[in-house]
Amino acid sequence: ARIAERLGHSGPTVSQTVARMERDGLVVLSGDRHLELTPQGMARATRVMRKHRLAERLLTDVIGLDWPHVHEEACRWEHVMSEQVERRLAALLEHPRFDPYGNPIPGLDEIGEGPTGVGFLDDVAPLAGEGVPTAAAHVVVARIAEPLQVDTELLARLSDAGVTPGARVDVERGEGVVTVGVPGSGVVLDLPDDVARHIFVSVS
Repeated sequence: ARIAERLGHSGPTVSQTVARMERDGLVVLSGDRHLELTPQGMARATRVMRKHRLAERLLTDVIGLDWPHVHEEACRWEHVMSEQVERRLAALLEHPRFDPYGNPIPGLDEIGEGPTGVGFLDDVAPLAGEGVPTAAAHVVVARIAEPLQVDTELLARLSDAGVTPGARVDVERGEGVVTVGVPGSGVVLDLPDDVARHIFVSVS
């Protein structure tokens, strides 16, 4: 049900897709009804994610597409990009290691690039997590996770407030909400925990 909700597809459509992926050896269904990628599935997912995040960098750095719309557009590119194009893109973009949302680009070694060497959770904590002080604190925005990248309205609000990767922000945690803003901007956002948990920061 959560997959259907996340993808915006009907339950039967998702069930058919999962069954096909199982048949192709890409996923297995565990005893507690969780889907797990097989090694073959992980390899394919890594390739698709690498293409997707390189496309995001191209759309941002070269084409100049507005940040809130980059993820959605890259979804159209990820399945049609050849490895030859990937290699040329990596060189054109001067060998990026992270996408415009701060997330590491996986599998770069497969196209002749050095590995990122950074895991998604390395040295970061979610805004709504235990790694962020409950009192007022200064943090640096590191990553905007994919669940938020589909919400163009939210991304526009974050962008307008300057809450983007690399920004130093003030945060204060309340009951079920995190208040965040760039010092001196006069703009603050009250983010519910279910949003803040997908924004990862490094604590200074």
